[in-house]
Order: sequence, then structure tokens, then C-alpha cells
Amino acid sequence: MLKTLLSVSALILLSPGLVSAQAKTFTGNIMDSGCAKNGSHAQMQKMHQMPSSDALSGNEAKACTDACVKNGASYVLYNRATKTVYQLDDQTKPADFAGERVRVRGTYDPSTHTIHVESITKS
Repeated sequence: MLKTLLSVSALILLSPGLVSAQAKTFTGNIMDSGCAKNGSHAQMQKMHQMPSSDALSGNEAKACTDACVKNGASYVLYNRATKTVYQLDDQTKPADFAGERVRVRGTYDPSTHTIHVESITKS
């Protein structure tokens, strides 16, 4: 009886989808997927003859991010410290935070590198 109980318990705990993932908080900048791949907006600055700088001001970063998304990129969370790009399953919430440093709360799916967004707040 104890063996059966332990086996069933182990099966439940190890079965994907039966145990809900815990929400975590991720920090970084809301960027477009194209610029995030390069870790900056520098390539777009050159292509569109924007003034070159190490870091765009908030308005310039927002304008670049929004323009790239309008042209087919998606909003992502980019962590500069770890150079990690996280896909975001919600493309509506990040629009209000384009170009800004934020905290994203949600669950992470490592197989798709996607955060299932619960909330976004300024950092």
C-alpha cells in the first residue's frame, strides 16, 4: 500500500501540466525582437541615420521599438546583465512600456523561452 501511494505521488509530481508553475518576476527592458537580438538599437540607429549614442533616451528607444514592432518584430523582455531575450506571450501589455526598464511577473516556459505575462510594472 505504501509503495502504491509513493508511486502515485511521484507520478503526479513529475507529470507536466499537473503541477502549476509558480509566477516569478523578471527584470529588463521592453524592446523589439530585432534590436534585442543585437542587444541594442545601434544597428537601427545606423540604418535610419539616427544620432548615435550608447543608450537611446526613453522616447527614442520607445520610437525605435514601436517602429520595429509595427514592421513585424514582437515585443520582448531583454535583460542586459545576462544578455537574455525572453519572448512575451502577451503583445498588448508591453506596448505601454516600450523602451522602458520594467518588471514582468509571470510564469516561464523554458522550452520556448516565453514568459506568460501576468503583469508589467516600471522598474
